[in-house]
Amino acid sequence: MTGAQEKLGTNILRGILFMCLAATVLPVMNAFVKYLNLDYHPFAIIWARTTGHFVFMLLLFAPAAGLRTLFRTQRPGIQAVRSVLHLASMLCFFTGIAFVPLAEASAITFLAPFIVTALSGPMLGEKVGIRRWAAVVVGFCGALVVTRPGSGAVPPEAILLFGSASSYALYQILTKKVAALDRPETSVVYSGVAGTLVMSAVVPFFWIWPHSWLDAALFLSLGLLGGIGHYFVARAFMWGPASVIAPFNYGQIAVATVLGYYIFGHLPDIWTWVGVAIIISSGIYIAYRETRRRAERTALRRPAS
Repeated sequence: MTGAQEKLGTNILRGILFMCLAATVLPVMNAFVKYLNLDYHPFAIIWARTTGHFVFMLLLFAPAAGLRTLFRTQRPGIQAVRSVLHLASMLCFFTGIAFVPLAEASAITFLAPFIVTALSGPMLGEKVGIRRWAAVVVGFCGALVVTRPGSGAVPPEAILLFGSASSYALYQILTKKVAALDRPETSVVYSGVAGTLVMSAVVPFFWIWPHSWLDAALFLSLGLLGGIGHYFVARAFMWGPASVIAPFNYGQIAVATVLGYYIFGHLPDIWTWVGVAIIISSGIYIAYRETRRRAERTALRRPAS
């Protein structure tokens, strides 16, 4: 094995490790949200999540970049819409997860990459081939298997999770649009601005003080866990191709299943697992096609020797 091959292998392992860490941290945060939903209004929980994220990101990035540089953006309109979409995604998810088991909720929200693929043509001008369209359709069929509309297997409130996935997909598309213009740290900070401002105005009407030190600790942990989880995802994709790294993000469903069973006593049925398998397979294929398409574009741009 050459030094370059060994370094590539080490980098990919680092990427996989970071993605596995993210796939562990984010379901824990979601489990805390579902637990807090038993006694507290979703608006109070969303305020804790968004404000904690915003403060954590400021503490992480402001000392090195400075506030003026951190908030400087060339596309303030896009950043504002991104922030609102991020808030909308959390409003839908944090409300819906009170009614839907963790594993099923995680599976439904993984529709976001399929929506991004479907909208990347009209919104980003990217060409989406027939095979990627087929993967999108299959992925949505997997979501139908999980939810089985009309069967009563999943509560009707699951529609909120579809809204969360759609909002997050639009958020990701606008993130791609602004990525070439603004610093990533700027985009990360702006993503929490709308939630912090809006929910800080709303939360006094719904806030009740935590009943115990445990509940207080869970409230405080939401922003930290969310920020760390998304940071782990960003770091993961720095170390390897998406087709290799992205599938490990589906470990969230496994962790959510374990937490859902031990905390809430829920175990998914066989049809849920079939739907999850369909979603994961289609998602892996889209990640593979995306990586291959980028490699082909890079090869075309490379000057002939």
